[in-house]
Amino acid sequence: MAMDEPKTLVSTDWLEAHLKDPDLRVLDASWYLPTAGRDPKAEYAKVHIPGARFFDIDDIADSRSSLPHMVPTPEKFISRMRAMGIGDGHQVVVYDTAGVFSAPRVWWTFRLMGKHDIAVLDGGFPKWLAEGHPVEDMPPILRERHITVQRHAELVKNVTQVAAASKLGDHEIIDARAPGRFAGVDPEPRPGLRMGHIPGSKNVHFATLLNPDGTMKSPEALRAVFKAAGVDLRKPAITTCGSGVNAAMLALALELVGHRNHAVYDGSWAEWGMYNDLRVATAKAASEA
Repeated sequence: MAMDEPKTLVSTDWLEAHLKDPDLRVLDASWYLPTAGRDPKAEYAKVHIPGARFFDIDDIADSRSSLPHMVPTPEKFISRMRAMGIGDGHQVVVYDTAGVFSAPRVWWTFRLMGKHDIAVLDGGFPKWLAEGHPVEDMPPILRERHITVQRHAELVKNVTQVAAASKLGDHEIIDARAPGRFAGVDPEPRPGLRMGHIPGSKNVHFATLLNPDGTMKSPEALRAVFKAAGVDLRKPAITTCGSGVNAAMLALALELVGHRNHAVYDGSWAEWGMYNDLRVATAKAASEA
């Protein structure tokens, strides 16, 4: 059954019904690992949902950091959103061409900036196309719009905070990477990183959050996924992944099950796996714990 909640998740039918609303803004936030060999910006130029703007996760980021697509400063976020014609009073819907993959990262970024009128398109562009909804290849007409933001620092964690949480065990650290990477038996897609996971973390692969058609599972089914992974939903949560993109899928899933005390570890494994002074656990260590 489709869920339409303009602050978390909306269906393709909801979006088509509201597509011509004057205060609706649609974002294509498609992103892929470099190993995928895909150019999401070029794909957007060829075909996208009518009126959609392209949100470049790698560009609308903190350029001062050597880590991939760390969250932008509020000033940079304001500047880019104004130029894209996205501002106060807009309802935003964000999608990606994988289904539900990178769009939640933008949903979370908006929430970090204090903007809550944003939803992920359930099933994303593949579902939109499969159902025959309209598409276009025209760039949107952009008019600047004023936007105010208020950064909510509690929604993001840095490496020091995550290391403390790992040591103290006072948070559930949930890792969205594939089981092989979490266990330390499959190599990381980014060169130079160690293999394994943050000690004490639990593995909830992002793919387990989805139905076969690429839509998000129901709140009840999501709760069962977290329970099966040993996640205690009574504790505050920190979500992590390879570089902070799929961690936002976990954040969306936690929001859908009514868990409000969650934050994303922005540096994720791209940061943790780089520093030899940070402890790493593997499947063997976990089985002995």
